[in-house]
Amino acid sequence: MHFIDILIFVIYLIAMLGVGFFFMMRNKTPDDYYVGGRTLKAGHIGLSVVATDVGGGFSIGLGGLGFIMGLSGSWLLFTGLIGAWLSAVFLIPKVSKIGKAQKLLTFPQFLGGVYGKRVALFAGIISAIGYIGFTSSQILAGAKLAASTFPELSIEIALIVMGTIAVVYTVLGGLKAVIYTDTIQWIILMGGLLFVALPFAYFKVGGIETIQKTLKPDFLSLTAVSWSQIVNWMFTIVPIWFIGMTLYQRIYAAKDTKTAQRGWLIAGLFEYPLMAFLGVSLGMFARVALENGLLTDYTLSTLDAEMGLPVLLRTILPVGFMGIVLSAYFSAIMSTADSCLMAASGNVLTDVFKLHKSKYNLRYSQLITLIIGVLALFIALKVTSVLELMLHSYSFMVSGMIIPVLAALFLKKPNPNAALIAMISGGFTTLCLILLDVSIIWGLDANIVGISVSAVTYAIEHLISNWQKTDLTYY
Repeated sequence: MHFIDILIFVIYLIAMLGVGFFFMMRNKTPDDYYVGGRTLKAGHIGLSVVATDVGGGFSIGLGGLGFIMGLSGSWLLFTGLIGAWLSAVFLIPKVSKIGKAQKLLTFPQFLGGVYGKRVALFAGIISAIGYIGFTSSQILAGAKLAASTFPELSIEIALIVMGTIAVVYTVLGGLKAVIYTDTIQWIILMGGLLFVALPFAYFKVGGIETIQKTLKPDFLSLTAVSWSQIVNWMFTIVPIWFIGMTLYQRIYAAKDTKTAQRGWLIAGLFEYPLMAFLGVSLGMFARVALENGLLTDYTLSTLDAEMGLPVLLRTILPVGFMGIVLSAYFSAIMSTADSCLMAASGNVLTDVFKLHKSKYNLRYSQLITLIIGVLALFIALKVTSVLELMLHSYSFMVSGMIIPVLAALFLKKPNPNAALIAMISGGFTTLCLILLDVSIIWGLDANIVGISVSAVTYAIEHLISNWQKTDLTYY
């Protein structure tokens, strides 16, 4: 890699750390640290939401899907569009109103207001575990990118470097640093991929004629995906918009309800069609390059699908442009890693240990963020697949918490005991099925079974409670 590319990349990293130091000097309370003072506007909110949701895992993961299955992989982010718009209509009005009135900092606090302290505690634990895994997936994505860009750099060293930078500026600056860097990072990502990576890759692989000759027709079709795969993505991605701690933090951080809703509409459109087709198209170009001998050191059996796009860019981009695109991908990765780290930290501080009202709450916030960041880095050292780790983390959170959230939004009298039982049974079922590698009928995801178990247990406990109350009233 040329000195100029390295210089561009180093300047970018220093700038991100500078944002962290800047906001470190302005954070005075947990409100500043976790919800940005509750004054942010729709543009920053929308770009931060999409940067967090798409991020490095999906940027690298979408490239991997494009490499394996082509344009049909774009359906993954169509579910993100649906989730964003549904939550803008049904979730934000209620959550924003309660968040402002009660000065909430976290998602479990919202559940606590509906169901009580026990439910909030378990929600905090489940959310923290899920977001630690998700943070790990983003650090791993960054390490894969760095290792593919710098062949002399081992993935372990890359993990340590990536993890340290992401953790440091998040620990220092809190949510405002995260949101403002997200805005910068998303602009860098879109500019780098759309105006540099896409045209260079397209013309370097030979244009549309070479693409059509090289790839099977299925790669250029939107229907080359099974119904069960779309269902799996739908049940994994859509619910996260209703239970994601990172998203609740941004609802609380928005100036008002309308601002948050506008931010969510912006985020949905950026996810699909823009990022969805951009990501899978670049992954397809990497597959074309490999099969036509442009990636001379690799074969289909030796190249990790998620590494295909970074290797292609390293191979084809001229001096200077590689530094821009590398910064773009690291932008995506950091924008998700920092947000997930903030989410897990907020859960532990506020919902598990309840230190947010302590005299030293800001220092506790930073210490907990640091500890969780180190733990996430350790997990990243033990796993291999970005997309798999990311989707497993999603599944664990979704299967335990989506039913209690839907009950809180749509039932007149949500049942605390039913919510607690549903939370534990759903999350535990999904976790067991994943760890035991159990095959589900029709190739469906373990998450769907977990959500079903959660819904059934909630309904049973709710009916039993109502029956007992009716019986007692009768006597």
